[in-house]
Amino acid sequence: MDNANQQQERSVRHFRQILLWPLQLMPLPAGSPLRQHHQLLTQAGVSQPWRELADEFSGDPQQFQERHYSEFVTFLPYVQRFLYGEGGGDDGSPQHGGSPIRVFRRDDVAQVRMSFKDSETPLCFDIVHLDLYFFHDIDVVILVVEIAADDLDLRQVQDTLYRFGRAYPPYWDDDGSGGHCLRRSEWLAADGQVLATSDYEKRSKYLAFVSRFRAPCISSHWEFLLRPLVLHHSDEEGPVRYRQIEYHRMPLLAYLAMDEPRSLDRGDFARLVLVSGPGRSGSLPCSDQHLEDFEARFCYDRYWHPQAEQSGTRLLSCGHAFIMVGSARDAYFTGAENGLLGQFRHQFFLLALIPHFHKAALLMLADRLVTALNRLQIGNAESVKTFKRDIREVLEVFLRFTHRYWFTEISDQAQARALFAMTRGHLGTERLYAELREEIQDMSQYLDSDSLRRQANTVVRLTVVTTAGLIATISTGFLGMNLIDAAQEPLPERLAFFALVFILSALLTGFAIVRSKRLSDFLEALSDERLAPGDKLATLAAVWRNRRRPGNG
Repeated sequence: MDNANQQQERSVRHFRQILLWPLQLMPLPAGSPLRQHHQLLTQAGVSQPWRELADEFSGDPQQFQERHYSEFVTFLPYVQRFLYGEGGGDDGSPQHGGSPIRVFRRDDVAQVRMSFKDSETPLCFDIVHLDLYFFHDIDVVILVVEIAADDLDLRQVQDTLYRFGRAYPPYWDDDGSGGHCLRRSEWLAADGQVLATSDYEKRSKYLAFVSRFRAPCISSHWEFLLRPLVLHHSDEEGPVRYRQIEYHRMPLLAYLAMDEPRSLDRGDFARLVLVSGPGRSGSLPCSDQHLEDFEARFCYDRYWHPQAEQSGTRLLSCGHAFIMVGSARDAYFTGAENGLLGQFRHQFFLLALIPHFHKAALLMLADRLVTALNRLQIGNAESVKTFKRDIREVLEVFLRFTHRYWFTEISDQAQARALFAMTRGHLGTERLYAELREEIQDMSQYLDSDSLRRQANTVVRLTVVTTAGLIATISTGFLGMNLIDAAQEPLPERLAFFALVFILSALLTGFAIVRSKRLSDFLEALSDERLAPGDKLATLAAVWRNRRRPGNG
C-alpha cells in the first residue's frame, strides 16, 4: 500500500473530545447570602455568561426525543432518580423529587484555536458545549468542554488529546514554552474575536504562585472559562472559590470516526487510550511487558471484528480516558441521534461522569478530614468544639453521599455495566471509598468515646455532690428538727441566717465539684475492703492537699 493511501486510511473524518475537569469548591464564607454555590450563577442583576440549563423532561412532552428516551432507559431506576429526578418535583429541588444535579452552560465561546509546537499552522475546533455541573450537598463542580473537528490526521488527534486538557505546565522546554502543553490555546467568539489566551510560557508566574501559596496556578484561559468562580489561592475576590482536587491532566472522552479503523496497530490504540501523544508507526508507547495484557486491561472488544467485512467499534478505557473508534462509513456509528455518536455524547458521557464524580467527592471529603485535623488544637476548648462540629458535618455529608450518589452498578445492559466497572476499577474508587469510610468511622468512634467519657465524669461529679449533700440533708432534716428556731425572729435576722446558710452550702457544693475526682477516689477506696484503714485515711488526706503542677519544683 502506498503512503498516500495509508495516510488516507488513518485520517479521522470526525473527531470529538469531551474534557471532564473535577474541582473542589471551598465552603462559603460566613455571612454569605448564598446558601449553595450554584446560586452565584442565578443571581439577578449579575453580569456573567452562565445560564442554567433546563433538562429535557421540563419541556413539552410532545417534543421529547427518542435519543433522550434511549439515554434514560440505559440506567437502573436509582441511577435515573440521581440523574433526572422524579416526576412531581415542581420546584426542581432534590427534597421534592428534583435532580440533585444543576447544569449551567455558556454560549459566548464558539471555537478554540490550538497552536502546536511542531506546526506553524494552528487548528480550530468547534465548541459544542461548555458546561458546569454542580451536585447538591457535595462541594464539587465539574467543568465539561466538548470540542469537534473534521478531517484530521491521526497524529493531530493524538497531539490534541495529549496537550489540550492541561491546567498548567509541569515544566518548561528550552524555548520557554510549557512542557507537554500547547504552544498557545485561544478561546474565540463567533465573530473570531479572541476572548482569552493561554499563558503556559509565563514561567515566573507559576513559580511565584507556588512559592507564595504552596498550590499550583492554572492557565489564564481556564481561569477565564470558570469565572465568576475564582481560584482559592489567589488575590481575586469572589464568594465561590475552587481549587484543584486531582492531577493537572483533565480526564477525557474521545470519538474517532476513521476511513479504516483497522489501519490502527496495537501501538496506535495504546497511544490513544493512554493519551501518550503521537509516536512512530509500528512502535509501542511503553515496554512490551507493561502492555502484555493490554487488551484485557484496557479494551472492550465485544463489537470489534477486525477480520470481518465490517470492523465494528472498539471501546477502550484506562480510567483517565475513554476512547471510541469506528468507521466513518458506518451510518450507525456516525448517527448523531440514534447512532453511536449520539450515545457517545450522552450515555457514554454519563458512564464516565459518574465514576469521576465519585472519585472527586471522595477526595473532597478526605481533604475536609485532613483540614479539620490540621486545625485542631488539643489545649484549646473552642478548637476542640470546632473540630467535633467539622467531623460531624463530614460524617453527615458522607452518609448522604453514600445513600444518594454511591453506586456500584448503574445499568443492566452488558456494555454499559462492563465499561462502568472497567472505569471505576482503573480509578480505584472502591478502594478509596473503603479507606474513607474506615477513617470516618474511626473519627466517629473517637467522638463517641469522648462523649461517653465526659458523661461519665459528669456522673461522677453528680454522685460525689449528691453523697455530700445527702449527709447534710439527713443530719438537718431528721424528724423535721431545726437546730436554730428562727421562724419567729425579725425578717432581717432570718435573711442573715438564709444568706449564711446559702453561702456555706454554695461553698461546700463548689468544693465538692472541684475536688470531685479526689472525693470519688476516696469513696472508691472507702468501699475497697482490701485496703487498710491507714490507706483509706491517706486517700482522704489527699483530698485536701494541693497537687503540684507539672514543671514546678
